[in-house]
Amino acid sequence: LWSYKGFRLFWFSNTIFVIGAGAFPVALAVVVLDNNGNDPKSLGFVLGARVLAAILFSPIAGVWSDRFPRVQVMITADLFRAALAFSLVFLAQPGTPYWVLALVIFLMGMGDALGAPASQAILPSLLPPEKLKAGNVARSIVVRTAHIIGPGVGAGAILLFGARYTFIFTGVFFVLGTSLMFFIKEDFKPIAHEDKQTFMVDLREGVRTVWQIKWIFALIASTSFQLMFIVGVESVLLPVITRREFETNNVFALSASVFSLGAIIGALLSLRLKIKHQGQFCILVFALLSTTTLALAFPFSQSIVIGAYFVAGLSVGPWEAFWATQVQREVPPEYQGRVFAIDYMGSVGLMPLGMALAGPLVNVFGEPELLIGVAIFHVIICAVVLFVPGVKEMKSSRPPYSPQGAISS
Repeated sequence: LWSYKGFRLFWFSNTIFVIGAGAFPVALAVVVLDNNGNDPKSLGFVLGARVLAAILFSPIAGVWSDRFPRVQVMITADLFRAALAFSLVFLAQPGTPYWVLALVIFLMGMGDALGAPASQAILPSLLPPEKLKAGNVARSIVVRTAHIIGPGVGAGAILLFGARYTFIFTGVFFVLGTSLMFFIKEDFKPIAHEDKQTFMVDLREGVRTVWQIKWIFALIASTSFQLMFIVGVESVLLPVITRREFETNNVFALSASVFSLGAIIGALLSLRLKIKHQGQFCILVFALLSTTTLALAFPFSQSIVIGAYFVAGLSVGPWEAFWATQVQREVPPEYQGRVFAIDYMGSVGLMPLGMALAGPLVNVFGEPELLIGVAIFHVIICAVVLFVPGVKEMKSSRPPYSPQGAISS
């Protein structure tokens, strides 16, 4: 992999950028909870604003990722997010209404949506086909490793300087990482003028591509509901419960770190194993993500919570080894930006609802009951989606889909 200069620069750029990205949510959670009396509703509202923006903006970002050089799209997204991080140093003052923070975080979500599909669709232009699986795993590992370091950087900066000034660190890392992207020479083939279509036609073709490849549609749809309940609920209740039970910010920062460590180990093990039914393996292991909410339902000790997040990290490792590579192989390159955008939108599509409802649902059902219920729901969905054709192998039974041919027919 390191013999390919473009990928090498991309890898180091991601490393630096995601260290800042890993520190950002820790500082944000502390600022919001400190300003609003440890209220989960305010934190859910702010976190949900970021995901909501990603959902609304992803389809547009996907079309741009297929129309413009993906390096340029990523640079624009990264510098935009850096500017927003620096702005929070001044806006995240004590007493600032949480809706002001939510507005800034909504804009941050727009930047996330713009950068995410381009960062996955760019790999086939930086690497030959036989290197894609290794490249996707290497990208996954660097993102996860940075997420291990990032929360530690965030927790340390909060301890030394306070949560508000930690946003300076995140902005600096964003700028440094983005600077390497200027040196990447991407093998991007722009659409010829006579082949260009209207924006809405491009958008419909992306949606049609996902719909026609049933295993892609089924996995995006199922994970959307699963992440709504699991991640939507645990991302709000993890800092609330651990701060209350253990009287420290370190547990939820460390939990995020060990989750990423588990994901790295899971991805590496999956890459080494000879898996016949890749989709089936991913889904069965993914059921272990429910350990997060079960541990929060019974927070007997810090070790139980942290250990559960490590196991949950293992559960997503196989996805990072197989999912992106199979999409890159099944979907024509000129449609990958839109497909990955829909993947990004669908995978987090209902999370804002889960985040926003976490506080009210706790009041209705109680913390343990809600956390146990979402764990059971997650496992049931894992079992049901295996019956969709193509899901077990992450592969269609017919040749790669051609959206233009389908439209003309």
